[in-house]
Amino acid sequence: MENKLAQNFNFFSLIKFALPTMIMVFFVSLYVMVDGVFVSKFVNTDAFAAINIVYPLFSLLFAISSMLASGGSALVAKKMGEQKNKSAKQYFSLVVISSAVIGLILGLICLIFIKPVIYLLGSNDSIYEYCYDYIVPILIFSPLCILQMIFHSFFIAAGKPKMGLIASLTGGTTNIIFDYIFIVLTGMGISGAAYGTIAGFIAQNTIGFLYFTFKRKGSLYFVKPSYNLLAVAKSCYNGFAEFIGNLAVSLTTFLFNIEMMKYIGVDGVAAITIVLYAEFILTSIFYGYASGIAPIFSYNYGSKNTYQLKNIFKISMIFIITSSILIYLLSIPAAPYIIAFFAKENSHVFYIALKGFFIFAISFLFTGTDIFSAAMFTAFSNGKVAGTIMFLRTFLFLSLAILLLPLILKVNGIWLAIPVAEFLSILVSIFYFIKYRKIYNFY
Repeated sequence: MENKLAQNFNFFSLIKFALPTMIMVFFVSLYVMVDGVFVSKFVNTDAFAAINIVYPLFSLLFAISSMLASGGSALVAKKMGEQKNKSAKQYFSLVVISSAVIGLILGLICLIFIKPVIYLLGSNDSIYEYCYDYIVPILIFSPLCILQMIFHSFFIAAGKPKMGLIASLTGGTTNIIFDYIFIVLTGMGISGAAYGTIAGFIAQNTIGFLYFTFKRKGSLYFVKPSYNLLAVAKSCYNGFAEFIGNLAVSLTTFLFNIEMMKYIGVDGVAAITIVLYAEFILTSIFYGYASGIAPIFSYNYGSKNTYQLKNIFKISMIFIITSSILIYLLSIPAAPYIIAFFAKENSHVFYIALKGFFIFAISFLFTGTDIFSAAMFTAFSNGKVAGTIMFLRTFLFLSLAILLLPLILKVNGIWLAIPVAEFLSILVSIFYFIKYRKIYNFY
């Protein structure tokens, strides 16, 4: 059965192929922030701030998941491009099993040390219970958290991005419904938000398991895995950039919280949380596009189709640059409406977030290219370059900016940290585009 990754793409067919993943990631970002919306509206702003305090643990799970998902799907898609379909299915099955086991182990370790970890992340006594009640249920179900992203990536690698969209919409809808039931109707508070998220994970993973178990005519489905630890290691290496990126989110979220606590207090933490949620929504198009076309790069790299590699790269740069400008221009008038989802208009938190957003939004001009460049080198199985881009972008540049800029500009320096980091990162991306253009023949 011919894989859809093998088709000759033009601008419209490439966007059409990536569109379900773009929509999927958009809805994933929506229901990630659903907890924040319900908690801020129906609990209180302290509980809302608590979600951001413990978010680094959530981000750690996503870091592991992203690494295995992107690295594993790149390896599997490359095998399919080489017409090694049996190996592709065996590696796919192995990655899924390994991801569940790793998620279980990671969740148990975090639960054992949960109290000191929560305080280390910046909690104080007034919000500790909120932090605990939210993160503990999610850690208990950590394998489901990791597997949902694994299935997203492999739906794309199987040439079925629409199935990924269906799974995402189902999970997101389930999350919203159960957040309403648990928080609004039954009054479970912040723990209800956690259980609503878990319900969404269960719904998504159920679709993934059923599809890859019973759809035996597709290009990917579960088989007896080849217990090749080298393949797991290769997947981790391939996806190291995504691991670095998501792990860095844990650290930088921690740094943002500490700096906001220093200059403004809990209201500052709530404000930066709102803006980071808005960023997640507005940049989801880039993450979705990069995820959607990465297996196409891997497949054509495996089949040595340099014409398609150059074609896909050219189309991608046109799409990303155009989208970056549009998102920046649209985000400015949309900012008050986005922030109003989380904070009451005319409140202190609302004004802090609104003022900060106008500075923060500059980053949208650069983010898309940085996300795409790391994803493309991951697709080429060059974890070293992808990891370097992601490390500099999300860890080194951003951490230094968060720590140094406030010394000069105070709170404005906190808001300017991500735009500065993204600008420096785009210079690094351009450098690697030029350096590796003849090795991978993508332009």
